[in-house]
Amino acid sequence: MEGIILSSLSDFIERYLKELLREATEGMIMLQRRELAEMFECAPSQINYVLDTRFTLDRGYLVETRRGGGGYIRIVRLSFRTGRDFLSVLDETIGDEINVRRADGLLLRLEEEDFLTVDEYVFIKTVLDRETQKAPENYRSAVRASLLKAMLALLLRE
Repeated sequence: MEGIILSSLSDFIERYLKELLREATEGMIMLQRRELAEMFECAPSQINYVLDTRFTLDRGYLVETRRGGGGYIRIVRLSFRTGRDFLSVLDETIGDEINVRRADGLLLRLEEEDFLTVDEYVFIKTVLDRETQKAPENYRSAVRASLLKAMLALLLRE
């Protein structure tokens, strides 16, 4: 039961931070972890959990934190810049191997920024999950990267 409550709280904190970012004119927000924890009546570690799992580079966020009395959290929303090198950037981001967490984060980011439709997002995740399970365990990250690059190149070509 506790996991459900924490998950709901994490979702709520994530939605709150994303809304602040949407409203931010400079594409970044600065907050104090202690004040945020007090607002949500949770431990600062819960804030850390949300930042570590929901605001990653793969999902398009840069998070800077400073601990201590005058500490802060700065969250910057990064955006893909489209152009002739867009697929090259994706290719470099994916690399020769990619784990499930990073692939999911990248796909979520592409869907949130409207590069992929929800249907395309679901399709790619389904194919990646199904096909990587067929591969030997020590090759799954490489298979996932190869499939992801091929599908994105097809769907996102200009």
